[in-house]
Amino acid sequence: MAATFSVHMVGGAVRDALLGLPIQDRDWVVVGATPQDLLNLGFQPVGKDFPVFLHPTTHEEYALARTERKTGHGYQGFCFHAAPDVTLEQDLARRDLTINAIATSPITSGDKGTFGLNTATRTDTLIDPFGGVADLRNGLLRHVSDAFREDPVRILRLARFAARFPHFRVATETTALMQGMVADGEVQHLVAERVWQELARGLMTAQPSRMFEVLRSCGALAVLLPELDRLWGIPQRADYHPEVDTGLHVMMVLDTAAQLGASLPVRLACLFHDLGKGTTPAHVLPRHLGHEQRSAQLLAQICDRWRLPRDCRELADAVAREHGHIHGSQNLSAAALLRLLERCDALRRPDRFADMLLACECDARGRLGFEEAPYPQRPHLLAVLQTALDVDAGAIAQSTAQTWASKGSKADGKQIANAVQAARETAIAFYLANAKANAPSGG
Repeated sequence: MAATFSVHMVGGAVRDALLGLPIQDRDWVVVGATPQDLLNLGFQPVGKDFPVFLHPTTHEEYALARTERKTGHGYQGFCFHAAPDVTLEQDLARRDLTINAIATSPITSGDKGTFGLNTATRTDTLIDPFGGVADLRNGLLRHVSDAFREDPVRILRLARFAARFPHFRVATETTALMQGMVADGEVQHLVAERVWQELARGLMTAQPSRMFEVLRSCGALAVLLPELDRLWGIPQRADYHPEVDTGLHVMMVLDTAAQLGASLPVRLACLFHDLGKGTTPAHVLPRHLGHEQRSAQLLAQICDRWRLPRDCRELADAVAREHGHIHGSQNLSAAALLRLLERCDALRRPDRFADMLLACECDARGRLGFEEAPYPQRPHLLAVLQTALDVDAGAIAQSTAQTWASKGSKADGKQIANAVQAARETAIAFYLANAKANAPSGG
């Protein structure tokens, strides 16, 4: 006789359905089955010796109900037990937050027409042994059990959920639990790939500052990103930064980037652009001369530690080094503007330069009272860049070669480059003069 088992939709799909949000992925738990039961139905195993399978038609993930036991440090330090006698409640108990430990009513293996193919998201009958529905209603992020402490990635996940659902608060007992995990050194065993994965997802939420607020509250930020953590309490000049506190400023910049729909590299650049202010000598404060280069140096350490992607690293480095010059670009000469474009590699990578300007606009607007202020530097520098790009470098190179040939010599690469640079500088100077002449007069 064929085994009878049940299937339940669990986790984020149930949570999001209850919140009225679009469902991205659906996860299923199979209770009372063996791996062979699923193989017999045409399911495909995911990996080796792990109880997760892909449905033959929908390709959604189906996991056998399992329990877990900690055997070492970090998220890999676990062994699991998956067997037909593991109950749904035991499986839900190993999950991180109560709002992720809710399951739908079962679909049984005897229901040939709907097993695993049910496209509806039923929330009329729920299995909720840990009070997740009430926590959703009350806007509370709360751990399911003390098993939460066994996986330090859960601290990052909770912080990410806080950023995704910024109106939710973290339960006091959950914050205390995370503080204990940090004190026990568990966070130090996180691996780079998982840290970056969670940080990247949190950065792309509607209010990413909440993620760092939660990480600071439990002490995890000081372990993972001490260069960022030390910015809180560092003063800036109040005439430029009415919010004064550098950490607060960086969070305002980051949330501004989210409001403007910025890409992940831009948001990361906003997060790390002022790291050097945390190393300004106390006797110099609240000024931060030379913080740009120090920011770039500290950024390099973070990128190496957490293996940040190249596009994120390069943009963040360029913004850290040049944001001060970009802010002051309206007062630069044609020669200085051209040098700025060259340092930013803007002539070869105009799209990346546009991202730099967006990050700088977020920096300028991420200040108390400047949230809606215009940022004329951005259109100004885009126009300067286009002026330089409009110069026909190929024609100038040909003309230069002909001029030297008429003198009986051959132009080398440096001579051609100097001629192109001079033409670009002349074009930019003409643009500046024309823009000044056409600017509205004051009065």
